[in-house]
Amino acid sequence: MYLVDSHCHLDFFKDDDKKTIINHAIHAGVGEIVSISTRLSYADQQKNITHFSTDQLRVWCTVGTHPEYVMEEPILSDIEIASIANHPKVIGLGETGLDYFYGESDNFERQKESFRNHIHASQLTQLPVCIHARDADNDIAEILKEETKKGGKFPFLIHCFTSSLDLAKIVLKLGGYISISGIVTFKKAQGLRDTVLQLPQDRILIETDAPYLAPVPFRGKQNEPAYLTYTAQFIAELLKVKFETFRKQTTENFHRLFKKTIL
Repeated sequence: MYLVDSHCHLDFFKDDDKKTIINHAIHAGVGEIVSISTRLSYADQQKNITHFSTDQLRVWCTVGTHPEYVMEEPILSDIEIASIANHPKVIGLGETGLDYFYGESDNFERQKESFRNHIHASQLTQLPVCIHARDADNDIAEILKEETKKGGKFPFLIHCFTSSLDLAKIVLKLGGYISISGIVTFKKAQGLRDTVLQLPQDRILIETDAPYLAPVPFRGKQNEPAYLTYTAQFIAELLKVKFETFRKQTTENFHRLFKKTIL
């Protein structure tokens, strides 16, 4: 059994470095990586990244527009997003969501429109939505509840979770998953650790968000999928379970959510 990096940005690395990074990941026990999209206009680039797959490590991708870039990217309809996602290596949509740390109110409204369209595309395709949530817990929760009520359930996860326990409970109630990054290893992340202790283990995924958010002992350096093992070991110790048990559980969780990865 291997680890799965459910959220990284391979497109942020130079092509000359990608093979090295993948080799590092293989040696660290990572068997699958999802390269997450930040712009729908870069969808072809994301799909091409999956060609870096090897016999020992599969590379998947998503398509979507990050809330940070909604003012620079066209707002596409659910049908258009679903069409772009019609590719054997595209296993999810996003990352989308809401980020109120930067921007103005007109930006926030455009973020909501884009977020809802990605959700509608998920309801059409049943591809999971990878959700970015920053300083927007209440609106994230309301949109998730509203869209579920209007259009039915859809698969989703909150990536790099640092939000409140209240949002976590809503996510879980709606059938969603929660992905934990290297932030959980940071000294000042006790609130996140307290939340992780209250999550059902069959709803936890793990990620690097590479090249960002390297876990301790690499904090401040460029992150890469190989460092996922440090986050996994840390969480296993936090939960007081064996590393092999946690590794198996999170990989099973990943395949349950991202059904296209089951061969």
